[in-house]
Amino acid sequence: MHHVTDPIDCRLLDDFQRDFPITERPFQVLANSLGLDESEVLNRLTRMRATGRITRVGATIAPGAVSASTLAAVAAPEEQLEEIAAIIDAEPGVNHNYQREDDWNLWFVATGPDRAHVNDTLARISRASGLRVLDLRLVRPFNVDLGFRMSGGNQSVPRPRRIDRSAMQEGDRALLQALSSGLPLVADPYADLARSLGWEETVAMERVTALHAAGIISRLGVIVRHRALGWSANAMVVWDIPAEQVGTAGPALAAHPGVTLCYERRPVEDVWPYRLYSMIHARSRGEALEVLSGATSLPELSGARHKVLFSTRCFKQTGALIQPKEAAA
Repeated sequence: MHHVTDPIDCRLLDDFQRDFPITERPFQVLANSLGLDESEVLNRLTRMRATGRITRVGATIAPGAVSASTLAAVAAPEEQLEEIAAIIDAEPGVNHNYQREDDWNLWFVATGPDRAHVNDTLARISRASGLRVLDLRLVRPFNVDLGFRMSGGNQSVPRPRRIDRSAMQEGDRALLQALSSGLPLVADPYADLARSLGWEETVAMERVTALHAAGIISRLGVIVRHRALGWSANAMVVWDIPAEQVGTAGPALAAHPGVTLCYERRPVEDVWPYRLYSMIHARSRGEALEVLSGATSLPELSGARHKVLFSTRCFKQTGALIQPKEAAA
């Protein structure tokens, strides 16, 4: 765990997690804002990527906008946990894989260009591990725009935007896949991106602008590794509430200070009854439990049974798989 003490690094991480400039020299825009040379901005971001403080400068894609995904879990025997985590990590469609404190102890996100691809991923993991896989499909998001402030205080999260899927054009999937992997940390990243796609730079920037405006790109900017930056007490809290109450409880929970993600998912009958999910990312377990204490006092969650699953290890964290690997190649 490493806290960021350099004030310039703090500003790079605080000010540019979203609304990254879409222009020929975007890092020059950052440099002008910070009073630095462009080369120093690039060097700082390159260093933070190499040390694991950021994963990339790139995009996150709105859930379900152009591809499929699901949250999944398995109950791995303790003596096989490393082996089964490796099976999960080997799947190119898995972009997150965490160990959590529960009998269902490995939690991962499976992504792909369509639902059939995700289903195949889950089936392969089940066959290879010999374990049942819980498939916890998203019903609706209340807050999925994850961000972290180095300088303290609550993160201001934009209101959910309408997603206009009609904005998609031929070739956009390849563009989104590249942005999910990250822009190159060079002076003219959009030119480099365009060359990789066989496009003109102006076309690439126009498509990024259009997809961002359409809400398909939910966030364009610096994507941080929260655990490496000090948020090491991270709890997924699941809530067992009737389906008809989720519409009021979800927005109230999403707005509660300290809750960083919130969404509804399908329960699994007789195994996993929880419909409402929330994440609390905190710097200590005590801080996370304090946020949870406040959440449990919300009138909309009065009397709701809940379970707290702290994460203990991150096995994998990458961008989503939007098109098959062979297409990306």
